Amino acid sequence: MDFQNRVGSKPGAGGLMSYSESNVARRERLRKLALETIDIEKDPYFMRNHLGSYECKLCLTLHTNEGSYLAHTQGKKHQTNLARRAARDARDSEAAPVRASAAAPRVRRTVVKIGRPGYKVTKIRDPQSRQFGLLFEITYPEVTDETKPRHRFMSAYEQRVEPPNSQYQYLLFAADPYETIAFKIQSREVDMRPGRLWSHWDRDTRRFTLQLFFRSPARPRPDQGATGANAVPAGSQINPLNPYLVPPQP
Repeated sequence: MDFQNRVGSKPGAGGLMSYSESNVARRERLRKLALETIDIEKDPYFMRNHLGSYECKLCLTLHTNEGSYLAHTQGKKHQTNLARRAARDARDSEAAPVRASAAAPRVRRTVVKIGRPGYKVTKIRDPQSRQFGLLFEITYPEVTDETKPRHRFMSAYEQRVEPPNSQYQYLLFAADPYETIAFKIQSREVDMRPGRLWSHWDRDTRRFTLQLFFRSPARPRPDQGATGANAVPAGSQINPLNPYLVPPQP
């Protein structure tokens, strides 16, 4: 077809391009320019799917070839989505330090241990309820003013020092820079009611005190006529070291 006689055309030229033809030519120029300056493999939003075509993960668009994808990256839609993503990333980066500090993992400090603290254990009994208890007094003369001793109960199956025995539990005391010490006590229910279990840290004397009472098991009185292994004979003496041990009958 001869285009040289078209209106507005120059002698020897092919004639003026239509709007669609100019768009095709513009995209082809952009594709060639992008291929020379852009490494498409490093684009984080470029993806080849299982059908052999190409996708833009940012705009969720589908392209038949690499040139079509590169032409898309120079378009208004892709550039607008890039600006939105950059603004969101900047906003998230400003709020990230606050969230990171709130959820940051605890860093374990390295403290040089100086040995075990002094301690004293006293057996006690409540004069009214006749509950058997223990009074622990742990002395930490070298701790700082910001340090407060801590304690916790540990099951026999949590520790790895001795073979587990369900008849015992452990009471641990810890305060830096002293070593953690543990006391092996009976595996009985501790009375957690107010006034039964309490602790106090005296900063002046550097002494940590903890008092606990064990719950008394239900045992029949001698005058209730109980029979069997739980029966307690009238007039029998109670062992002060183990008040819950039933003495043998004569």
